Amino acid sequence: MTNVAIIGHGYWGPNLLRNYLEVPGVSVKWVCDLRPEALDKVRRRYPAQATTLSYDEVLEDPAVDAAVIATPISTHFELAKAALEAGKHVFVEKPMTSSRAGAEELVRLAHRTGLTLMVGHTFVFSPPVRKLGDLIHGGELGDIHFITSSRVNLGLHQKDVSVVWDLATHDLSILYYWLGEAASTVYVTGRGCIVPNIPDVAFVNLRFPSGVIANIDIAWLSPVKLRRTVIVGSQRMALYDDTESVEKVKVFDHGVDYKDPQTFGEFHLSYRTGDIVAPKLDNVEPLFAEATHFVECVTTGRRPITDGIAGLRVVASLEAAEKSLRNHGGVQTIELSDVPGV
Repeated sequence: MTNVAIIGHGYWGPNLLRNYLEVPGVSVKWVCDLRPEALDKVRRRYPAQATTLSYDEVLEDPAVDAAVIATPISTHFELAKAALEAGKHVFVEKPMTSSRAGAEELVRLAHRTGLTLMVGHTFVFSPPVRKLGDLIHGGELGDIHFITSSRVNLGLHQKDVSVVWDLATHDLSILYYWLGEAASTVYVTGRGCIVPNIPDVAFVNLRFPSGVIANIDIAWLSPVKLRRTVIVGSQRMALYDDTESVEKVKVFDHGVDYKDPQTFGEFHLSYRTGDIVAPKLDNVEPLFAEATHFVECVTTGRRPITDGIAGLRVVASLEAAEKSLRNHGGVQTIELSDVPGV
């Protein structure tokens, strides 16, 4: 039996608690929150569940194997660091930390202690993203030319972070999983339309070492909700629309073939329009798959798909993107220090 403690029972904590209670071989030893009213909600729904206001009590409990952290971003580093130092495996919600330096320190600490450090990039565990990952990794789409994504809605404005830190995390984690590499440069344009110093719309442009380019449009201001990504490869193209209820993924046997000119003035393109296929997707809740994967990694020592290094790459990219945004779109190099495993 793997004993976990859920740290934070606010917006996302209840979803984590529900799923960890359903994972076979797992016992939720504690639910911890600083707010008594949050713990009252836990006890009303799960009368037998142990709760505590003290994080120290959780860390000092030798029966606790892992801490599952779902607190505000600004607290992630200190809470995760304390858990690792106490000998606990750590799952921390995304973004892993609010700074690259903090993320690097957590990766080093997990490496030094031999403990599992995993980040909650939940979309990586969703059936549509996994299916597209299989197609890309298997070469079904050919060489990837570019990816463009829109994640916009009339959403909740955050008071302490820009739209980049709030929304781009999802798309960065998905892109890095699909491509197996992190971007090398980024430039971002955007503005704060409602609160001038908090950008609520941004256009993120990425270039990868392989030559792939990607664009992410993100906004809290839109008349419609869009969660749409287009992937263009040399053999096929794909559409991922997370707002669709059934056919979330479509693969297009479409393309353009270029013929080298043999004579002056010759320029020939051959357009191909073939079948459109909607592949069958697994029916599993991403959060349950994520929780199951974390527990498996804790018990077997397997490296998580969304490990600390994956979290670090996203945080480093967010930090560079935010710097570009604040500097009116200047190109920023995404650099990682000498961290074990990177």
